[in-house]
Amino acid sequence: MNSSKKAVVLVSGGLDSTTVLALAREQGYECYSLSFDYGQRHRAELFAAERVSKTLGDVEHKVVRLNLDSIGGSALTDENIAVPEEASEGIPVTYVPARNTVFLSIALGWAEVLGAQDIFIGVNAVDYSGYPDCRPAFIDAFQQLANVATQVGVEGGRYEIHTPLMDLGKDDIVKLGARLGVDYSQTVSCYQATDDGLACGVCDACRLRREGFVNAGLEDVTRYAN
Repeated sequence: MNSSKKAVVLVSGGLDSTTVLALAREQGYECYSLSFDYGQRHRAELFAAERVSKTLGDVEHKVVRLNLDSIGGSALTDENIAVPEEASEGIPVTYVPARNTVFLSIALGWAEVLGAQDIFIGVNAVDYSGYPDCRPAFIDAFQQLANVATQVGVEGGRYEIHTPLMDLGKDDIVKLGARLGVDYSQTVSCYQATDDGLACGVCDACRLRREGFVNAGLEDVTRYAN
């Protein structure tokens, strides 16, 4: 492996980001996985992120603490807002305001320190629940920002934000992960998972995940509470 081929990979502990980490590793990158303790209610994902990062062989796993719960505005950070258990139209209440903008900004800073010019994130424009910061337009805009807001960009380098899952359905993502040997039983996608990582089976994240396994014709290895 080329030791100079470094990448920062955003890893939440869920199905998508774990698949992205496995893919970046297959492509020969030395992966530095980055997770965020941002005040999310489903904190089991942090333990899942640590598990999958170790299993897939990253160089380092860093957890950055933020307090997005202090501003609220999302069912994922405010316990007074119920997590919806039915599909909703428009932007759902599980959208966390500016989350991916903040996450990518910190990933960019770490990449600059590491001397890495590649950042991977598992955003998806097909099964993305309507989040505005999962669209190609957002990624393109952030990549432009990255290349004018950093020393690397000013000195002629170039950052690339990799979104390998952008145009894939959840079933295609599951198939890709299966080919890469991902153990999805280690991942947690549920918006209201128990402390032990058991999924509710009814939230939007659980619904999309389950449909992915079904449509891929693969066993759903998710651990459900019921």
